[in-house]
Amino acid sequence: MNRILTSFCATLLALLPLMAVAQIDGEFVKPRNGKFLLKNATVVTVTKGTLTNTSVLLENGKISQIGTGITSSDAEEIDCTGLFIYPGIIDSGTRLGLVEVSSVPETVDYAEIGNVSPNMQALTTVNPNAEAIGVTRVSGVTTVLTVPSGGLFPGTAALINLNGYTPDQMYGGFKAVAMSFPSSGRRGRFDRRSDEDIKKDGEKAMKEASEIWENAKSYLELKNSGAELAYYPEMEQLSKVISGALPLLIEVNAASDILNAIKWVEGKNIKVIFTGVAEGWRVADQLAKSKIPVVTGPVQALPTRASDRYDTPYANAGMLAKAGVKVALRTDEEENVRNLPFHAAFAAAYGLGKEEALKAVTINPAEIFGIADQYGSVEVGKRANLIVSTGDPFETRSQIQHVFIDGYRIPMSNRHIRLYQEFLERSPGLKAN
Repeated sequence: MNRILTSFCATLLALLPLMAVAQIDGEFVKPRNGKFLLKNATVVTVTKGTLTNTSVLLENGKISQIGTGITSSDAEEIDCTGLFIYPGIIDSGTRLGLVEVSSVPETVDYAEIGNVSPNMQALTTVNPNAEAIGVTRVSGVTTVLTVPSGGLFPGTAALINLNGYTPDQMYGGFKAVAMSFPSSGRRGRFDRRSDEDIKKDGEKAMKEASEIWENAKSYLELKNSGAELAYYPEMEQLSKVISGALPLLIEVNAASDILNAIKWVEGKNIKVIFTGVAEGWRVADQLAKSKIPVVTGPVQALPTRASDRYDTPYANAGMLAKAGVKVALRTDEEENVRNLPFHAAFAAAYGLGKEEALKAVTINPAEIFGIADQYGSVEVGKRANLIVSTGDPFETRSQIQHVFIDGYRIPMSNRHIRLYQEFLERSPGLKAN
């Protein structure tokens, strides 16, 4: 009985912040669907230029009209004079929804036990009520790729929109199996292995990766031949990569490992996306030649080597793009995904440029993930994932005024804002005991 009571109280306490998550000025507000007419804005379409004094009509979760003189008698009108409409920002690599409190193991769900667990579905473990989701979306980030980590094949990543009651409602239409490419270097400054041991460990890890891959190929061949197979979820999921049903996200960072990864995927005839790529600038020409798209970041990071310039993490994306690599950006975060616009701002200032930086968090990830018909730009027929801002969302002085996700108008409140308001308007009558 005590255990049941304890469980009930713990559940109730966990729900308390959710019960207040969308209270604005004492009134309970939640995301609501409808028909919305955003009037007289400057629309930054990303793919078709910037349109001034333009209106955007949202209905049935889609962008239905863009232009001047749009009217609709049954739409809720929102005056956007002097404001800017952008497509919702996409973070191409996070652990958002998989972690609630990093220091509490019971709330950390991005890693499974074992080295090979590609069948672990990140979407299944997403917590739609995570506090960080509300904090993230009001900052303009409407969509994220949430990625498991740990082990050689840690699981299957999923794209999610930051609104919904269940993970399935949040699913954004893209999944990919994650892989941590074996490293041939030291694991950090405290790695005391000899050079010979490092080489042996690297060769052993590569051999294991290749053996697992060959096993998955054999599994697919047997399956296609009609053989009766025992339930083997790990091979079943990897076989989807080999057959082309799912892409492979390869996390790789050191320059030598990037070159090894390029060689490893040659001839495999699979869709590959490199992630991390911290030292991509060192081998940018080889990456461009391979035509493998890259998700890089975090931009606000330290150099990988003590001898590197302080700004190499900031400049990495720009150097990759100039070499001809298609680049998207990520925070690689769970709690500070809201800072993605500022990661993009650093990349823009250090060589990527404002226009390409905007593409790196909108249309580029949409194209890399194969969902550009739904995301990444303000175009008729695409999902109504939009933000309305007072200015450039990469500028700290700009304020996000409205957020729409799949046509739902998102309340502009979260835990951070509520705490700010609480302590900003403290009652003068309260005294310390």
